[in-house]
Amino acid sequence: MDSLLANGTLNATLVSSDTYFGIYNELSKYNIQLNIFERLWATWYAYMQNDVLATGIMSFVMHEAVYFGRSIPWIIIDQIPYFNKYKLQGAKIPTMKEQWTCTKLVILSHFTVELPQIWLFHPMAKSCGMDTGVPFPAWQTMAIQIAIFFVLEDTWHYWMHRLFHWGFFYKNIHKIHHQYSAPFGLAAEYASPIETMVLGAGTVIIPIIWCLVTQNLHVLTMYLWITCRLFQAIDAHSGYDFPWSLHHFLPFWAGAEHHDVHHEQFIGNYASSFRWWDYVMDTESGPEAAKKRRERKQAKLAKKAQ
Repeated sequence: MDSLLANGTLNATLVSSDTYFGIYNELSKYNIQLNIFERLWATWYAYMQNDVLATGIMSFVMHEAVYFGRSIPWIIIDQIPYFNKYKLQGAKIPTMKEQWTCTKLVILSHFTVELPQIWLFHPMAKSCGMDTGVPFPAWQTMAIQIAIFFVLEDTWHYWMHRLFHWGFFYKNIHKIHHQYSAPFGLAAEYASPIETMVLGAGTVIIPIIWCLVTQNLHVLTMYLWITCRLFQAIDAHSGYDFPWSLHHFLPFWAGAEHHDVHHEQFIGNYASSFRWWDYVMDTESGPEAAKKRRERKQAKLAKKAQ
């Protein structure tokens, strides 16, 4: 119950009931200042009576629910001919066999690579000062922190991903992720264990460092950040570009149009969420980027010849 105490706002309520909703009802009597989600959260930790187990189960279930919950709509869309006109590589619709093969490796990776890390998350988070209690932080605080994590993770992802395209690392680590030249949602985490750990470190370690420095981070913010990052990664691998896709409204957003070219051409467009690192480092991929490079090269040669 100690993890539930946050700034003295939650009473150390002793509950006699051994059922989840019995504890919820008892806790609600003495903590009317908490909203329903905060009560459900506090009840979970009180019911489990083991913070490591409570956070571990919640983290793993959250990850699986978000990952496959967001991937399933793309599987359905792939089976509906109407949406083919929005497919970036229209002739390459993944078969159900390919989807299932991908799913099996992803599930194996989740249980053998990610589950142990998730299980160690609570003690690591607590040792860094991360809050797991109630009440939750203000939504404005969470939104600002998540925005910062997006920017920092994008930087980490760009340079690590670019490194993975260098000779030895590509052949022995990253090549498996490029098995599908026309990606689909489930393939977002179709990768070697080493790549999963290295690129995933940007998602997890950056908030941990933030927490160490600021001593201001709640595990709920971490969950919302991971949810947003999973949505971004799965959508970027979806293979579809709709008129309402985010990059049409935010030009610096990457999205599927940006990442699909990377899978098709095996080079360039290394960033995860944004386009600015590829622009600054001149690693943009695709016909338009190649045309701009030729034009810049010709302009330099013409200037030099004068």
